[in-house]
Amino acid sequence: MTASKRNAILAVAMTAVVGGCSFVTVDPGAKDVLVLEAARTKDCDRLGQTRVSVATKIGFIKRGKPAISDNLEVLARNSAAEMGGDTITPETEVSNGKQTFGIFDCVK
Repeated sequence: MTASKRNAILAVAMTAVVGGCSFVTVDPGAKDVLVLEAARTKDCDRLGQTRVSVATKIGFIKRGKPAISDNLEVLARNSAAEMGGDTITPETEVSNGKQTFGIFDCVK
């Protein structure tokens, strides 16, 4: 096997591994934070919002959209727990590794 072929295979393998990695962990207080559609939070108390962001590339390797979305959601859940919220709802689409979520108190 040539060096260039080996490097190409390594690059593909690294992309597959890193693209699916989750680099963000759920804080203990955020594990029960719900993610709901905006229509389902109309009877909730709005506490505020959070704008979260994650890296879209690791070195020269682009991360997959599902991993980015999952990480953003975890960060928003962590923020909600810090603010005393129990529910989040996405308010924007994911753009360049950033997203805005509303934070609510729904469980009374």
